[in-house]
Amino acid sequence: MKIAYLGIDVLECALRTALEEGCQVLKLFTCRTDNVTEFHTGVCELARANGIPVSLEPVGERELAELAEHGCELLLCGGYYHRLPLTQAFPMVNIHPAPLPGYRGAWPMPVLLLQGARQGGVVLHRMARSFDTGDVVLEASFPLDPRDTLGDYMAKVEAVLPGMVRRLLRELPELLAAARPQGEGTYWPCPTQADWTITPDTPLGKADAILRAFWGYECVYDEGTRRLELIGGRAAAQPPGAGPCFPVDGGWIWAPRVRELEDGR
Repeated sequence: MKIAYLGIDVLECALRTALEEGCQVLKLFTCRTDNVTEFHTGVCELARANGIPVSLEPVGERELAELAEHGCELLLCGGYYHRLPLTQAFPMVNIHPAPLPGYRGAWPMPVLLLQGARQGGVVLHRMARSFDTGDVVLEASFPLDPRDTLGDYMAKVEAVLPGMVRRLLRELPELLAAARPQGEGTYWPCPTQADWTITPDTPLGKADAILRAFWGYECVYDEGTRRLELIGGRAAAQPPGAGPCFPVDGGWIWAPRVRELEDGR
């Protein structure tokens, strides 16, 4: 099958699975990333190893027309920053790493974890004009533990996604014919810096929830006189045996990666 793939490393296993299934990937469209918390190095290396052209530019109507001219049979999207135009020339399927229709949005996983949800999921859906509203092609769910971090959540996504992609590629016409409308749902705006900021007055439980929900990404510890960026942070009633730690109401937080931020907010 001839396909195009859009995405960064967060769902790299989908591209890897497509290659393992023998797909001819006409082109990889990826995004410029900070290569600190989000990366495109993995998908780009896969592309180079398999002779796949790579583009860092947003996909427009011209790119879709070129794909159609080359016989593209599916566009598969797995974590892409830009809005796409739609085409009827071939199916366009998005991988959404959260349950639908309840968790629409560009970054719903931290929201889901902050809410203490007990179940996560992955949905493959047709692309539509409104984000994350297209017909459901495939879906899977998995339980969440109250102590799960964003890293744990994405590991569970990676455990179920390859099987979903294999089925999509092997049964594409039948799955598209049986795709079902989502119905009414909830769109969650992207979290903002206020959502991942912790202060000395933040209760321990809330600090722990923030650090778990944004694990692997920047959280901010705001002391008032200075602000620190923490990546991979954790929280507990007692400080760890070594390394810098920072007080919150009822406990402490710490992180393996700490950087002092400049005064600009």
